[in-house]
Order: sequence, then structure tokens, then C-alpha cells
Amino acid sequence: MRWNRTFTVVGCHAEGEVGNVVVGGIVDVPGNTMFEKKEYLEHSMDEIRGLLLFEPRGAPYVNANIILPACDKSADLGFVIVESTEYPPMSGSNTICVATVALETGIVRMQEPITHLRMEAPAGIIEAKCLCRDGKVTQVEFTNVPAFAIQLDHPVEVEGMGTITVDTSYGGMTYAHVNARALGFGVLPDEARDMSLMGKKIKRAVNEQLTVIHPENAKIRDVSNIIFEGSIERKDGMLMSKNGTVCLHGRLDRSPTGTGTTSRLAVMSAKGLIAQGELFRNHSITGTHFDSRVISKTRVGSYDAVVVTIAGQAWITSVGQYGVDPTDPYPRGHQVSDVWF
Repeated sequence: MRWNRTFTVVGCHAEGEVGNVVVGGIVDVPGNTMFEKKEYLEHSMDEIRGLLLFEPRGAPYVNANIILPACDKSADLGFVIVESTEYPPMSGSNTICVATVALETGIVRMQEPITHLRMEAPAGIIEAKCLCRDGKVTQVEFTNVPAFAIQLDHPVEVEGMGTITVDTSYGGMTYAHVNARALGFGVLPDEARDMSLMGKKIKRAVNEQLTVIHPENAKIRDVSNIIFEGSIERKDGMLMSKNGTVCLHGRLDRSPTGTGTTSRLAVMSAKGLIAQGELFRNHSITGTHFDSRVISKTRVGSYDAVVVTIAGQAWITSVGQYGVDPTDPYPRGHQVSDVWF
């Protein structure tokens, strides 16, 4: 074996969504904030994304997180989220994976029964409360960055579908929300490909017809993901729903989507559908769930915003190394449209 580059990676998933964590091979990158470090990786070291996520080493459902020294001295660690077509400012499932790996591998010392973590994501500081027992993180509850609805009940013309109604929002990533039932979906696993194809069409139409820009960071713009929302029901003293999130290159998130759940709460709050402190259990297309609450209200620019907590669990699946042989024809990976559509 004669690798000229090596990365140590802890395999992990949060409620079904893969969020591998890079713990070795990258010491640090330039930047005065984690957002600047994200941009440096994106513009100057993007070959790492291809190596980790694209075939033959990765797959369409794989995400990664690069642990880096925090810029904010009050934070325990920093991390940059790497997904197949972008470097999002924030991701809930990936945050849960990073917290779990940091504690279960000893990067940060675990305190039982509760460890409090302060993590720096590109979107900002994320506070996490981690329940721990016998060396295992049994739940991560994090407080997300403020979320807000941008447009509500807005008509959009979609090719081959006519006029549909969407909400748009920011919950750490940007979203357009659509009614799954109105579009013929029950949010079932065997509908995933059709939802993905439709979601890509809706995303294209939304970004052509609507303006979605974060008021405090103009680099966060345009809708990244489409949420097919199930109906909201009240059961067992809580609100419950289900959604399928078409993300990035056109596949469904296997988890309930942490930033997507945050965005759902922002829209629900704007429409008067949820009270502060009320529990909202959001299920994924694979049957897992996140528990969430609006814990306070605030303002972001001219928008009414909410602060949300998201709770879920992650599991470590592997520990290994990724490497590149200098004669390998795919040091940056490859993508073929039979699965990368």
C-alpha cells in the first residue's frame, strides 16, 4: 500500500442518516470563523469532498463532517459539514453525529449522566446537551440557530405540474415546504424516487421564481432542499408528523432532518400551529424520529424567528481510513447518473 494521502474516519449515523466524522488527516484550515473555514475547504480543498463522498469510496447517501479547532475560544470544537453538492451552514443529523463521535471516542471528555458541549458550526455556536450512560451517548439535544419563515403560501409554477403552493424558510439550511398529500404522496419508502424527481423540479422552479436570502449573510441564499410534509396530528399529548426531505443532488434524507424539522417549526409558529414549549415529534421516511420544541422567540433581520431544540440519537458504525494511491484514476471520486441524478 502506498497512499499519498490518508484520512481517519469514524462511521456514524443519526436516526438513519449517515454523517461520518473525519478525526484525522486535516489539522486545520485558514479562516477566522468556521464559515470562513467552510469557504476555504469549498474553494481550495474541494478534492477532499469528492474523495470522501463520491464513488468508489462514498455513495449518494453519505455525508461527512470535518472536526477542526474552534475559532470561538468558548467552544469545545469546531466542525465543517460536507455534503455531496454543497457545504451547508448547519445540519442537525450531522451535529448529532459529531457530538456522539467526539464523546464516545474521547476527543472531548464524557461526563455522565449529562455532558454539555459547545460546538462551532459554520452557521454559528450550537449548544448540545448529551445524555450519557455506560460510555454511550443515548441522546443529543441541541439548540439550533434561529429559524424563520420567509414566504408563506406562495404560488410557484412548476413545469408539468402547474401551480403549487410553497412555504420557504431557514432553519440552518434553506427549505421550500410542500404538502405531500396534495402532491399524491404518503411519504412512504417506495415513493422515494418519485419524490426525489419531483423535488428537483420544484427546487428549480422555486429558485427561478422566488428570492430566498438570509438577511444577515447574503452568501446563504436559494433553496437547498424540498420538504414533502405529512399532515400534523395531535396524539399522546404531542404534535406528530412525518416528512420526506429531498436534499441536494436529489435523494431523500434518511432521518427526519434536523434543520428541516427546525424549519417546519418556524413555519408552524408563523402560522399559529404550535405553541412555545409544545412537543413536536417529526418522523422520517425510514420510521425514525426527532423530538423538537420552540423554546423562545427572537428576530433575525426583519423576520420573526424562533429558537428550537432538536433531540435524537446517533450510533458509531465503523472506524477506518480513507486513502489515495497515486495511480488511482479517481482521486476525487466519480458520479454516474444512474444513482447520482
